[in-house]
Amino acid sequence: MTDITGRQGFLLHLDSSADDAADSVTRRLTARFAAVWRAHHEQAGYRYRDLAADPVPLPAAAYATLGRRVERQGVVPLAAVARLARGAAEEREWALTRPLIEELRGAHTVLLGVPMYNFTVPAALKSWIDRVTFPGAFTAPESGASLLAGTRVVVVVARGGGYGPGTPREAYDFQVPYLRAYFGNLGVAEDRLRFIKAELTRAGDIPALTRFQDLAKESLAAAQAEVSALAAGR
Repeated sequence: MTDITGRQGFLLHLDSSADDAADSVTRRLTARFAAVWRAHHEQAGYRYRDLAADPVPLPAAAYATLGRRVERQGVVPLAAVARLARGAAEEREWALTRPLIEELRGAHTVLLGVPMYNFTVPAALKSWIDRVTFPGAFTAPESGASLLAGTRVVVVVARGGGYGPGTPREAYDFQVPYLRAYFGNLGVAEDRLRFIKAELTRAGDIPALTRFQDLAKESLAAAQAEVSALAAGR
């Protein structure tokens, strides 16, 4: 499968919910997307990471030190970063980082399952973000263009309450705006970045939200339909 630049790629599927599939709306929705996508792209590759079950290590001091040294050189090709590492700690940090960067750079489509935790993204996802966002990692050394300009990013989010436009907690949403800004800053084109939202997912078990159960069912059904249609290319 190729992206809009003609590059071969695969589906990179990342889940970050602390719950298993029985209790996680995002895990069930991303699994649906992956199943439909793979059925329609049988020749394409697929890679999966469970960021909660197998956490990406938090960046250490040596990561920051190496990152600053690299940044002072301008845009450094990935293959040249190892030569700038000093000592075992920096070498270890780069060894943990480079495979994740290469994986993201090689993906045609990135699928993220992101529940809202305390108004923002789970720490498991933030750790992955902080590690892959190494200076110059997604910038072409020759042109300065983003290497993710042709990457499609699909973010499946779930929120226990309601955070849509006009709701009392609209201003508390630091989940979708953060991810939109993050991927936009990396150079992902606006028309290649999609958000699928399931709202009021806790309406069935939080008494204060009980009256919103019908809205919750409608939101989930709409998210399921959107996931299937987007994965199928419709």
